[in-house]
Amino acid sequence: MAASLRSRLVRMRVDLTPWRGSRDFRILLVAGSVFFLGGMVGYVALPYQLYQLTGSNFAVGAMGLVTIAPLVVFGLYGGALADHVERRKLLVGTGIAQVVISALMVTNTLLAHPQIWLIYVCGALNAVASSLQRPSREALLPRVVKHAEIPAAVALSSLTSQIGQLAGPAVGGVLVGSVGVTWAFSVELAGIVFATLLYARLGSYRSGAHTTAPSLRAIGGGIVYAFRRKDLLATYLVDMVGMFLAMPIVLFPAFATVVLKEPKLLGLLYSAEAIGAMCASLTSGWAKHVHHQGRAVVLATIGWGAAVGIAGLAPNIWFAIGFFALAGACDMVSVLFRSVIWNQTIPDEMRGRLAGIEMLGYSLGPLGGQARSGLVADLTGVRTAIVSGGILCVAGVVATSVWLREFWRYDARTDEHAVRERELRAAG
Repeated sequence: MAASLRSRLVRMRVDLTPWRGSRDFRILLVAGSVFFLGGMVGYVALPYQLYQLTGSNFAVGAMGLVTIAPLVVFGLYGGALADHVERRKLLVGTGIAQVVISALMVTNTLLAHPQIWLIYVCGALNAVASSLQRPSREALLPRVVKHAEIPAAVALSSLTSQIGQLAGPAVGGVLVGSVGVTWAFSVELAGIVFATLLYARLGSYRSGAHTTAPSLRAIGGGIVYAFRRKDLLATYLVDMVGMFLAMPIVLFPAFATVVLKEPKLLGLLYSAEAIGAMCASLTSGWAKHVHHQGRAVVLATIGWGAAVGIAGLAPNIWFAIGFFALAGACDMVSVLFRSVIWNQTIPDEMRGRLAGIEMLGYSLGPLGGQARSGLVADLTGVRTAIVSGGILCVAGVVATSVWLREFWRYDARTDEHAVRERELRAAG
């Protein structure tokens, strides 16, 4: 009995095989972790500085409007570029651009009168550089580990980003509150410099012989490929439905202060999902034994919506924190299996373009979801907005999976795309 329990616990713990076996995976993981941690420190400092300079909430929110167009345009273009050029060079080149942009942000804080327009310009330029870089970074993941190790590699990558999501804002808050935004932006700059130096040490990962130069035609080819494959289309739609209908984060301030009367514990609401996601990552060893990955995505997203809806009924803040943590764990499971499907089935010559499309999906869904939640809360109330969002999420995901029933039947052992990529990797 004890031996059986021990065996089950061993199967659940996070799988470190990719870390042990691949030098370039270690580089990607460490560089990405440092980069994300520094970015989250800047994520706190930038709105703080804008609010201090303007006293306007709209001025802070306008940064999101400034970054939407670069995200859409250069996310798609960056994906096409990642399929044509050597990805290491693109990572280093965009990293250097981000170093310059971050240095401008630091310099601006040192002026007697920091320029507000420069903050917006730097925000837009950083969105351009990030959108060009991210598809290359994600497209490299299946190249630096063995095919069978992709679930473990995705879980490890997610775990480090969750650590940054928890630690970065905390460090940023301490810095801006104690020594000022200059130090916070300097930490971000140091993280980018360090990550870029690490990217330069990656091996060479050249594109295949038959690549397509970045163009509207190339981008369109990626979009057509995604829509022709119902399994890929379902991964995008299920996530967008879940995030658009049940994204509660924008309501946390009102939920904590007005509804639950616990304003001092607001920070725990923001941390709850990340804590749940981290717990899911730390116990993700079982994921490599799951073959019906589409089914796992659907069930996990239904769990996300249900947990959010129940959290909206919370009689106290600890009940809400518990269910938001459960929602975060479910979301992490969905992220894990969606990423595995992408990395195990998409041909390398299409991987960058599809990574660009993925980036748009998981960026625009939450942005739209926050707008929906805010509007519904103003019209009906905070609790109603959260609970109705959870219910609609469950219904929407069920309807989507019925419409794209191939996704529910997806099996990594027999799917033609998964089989082809597995054979190509084995032959290579």
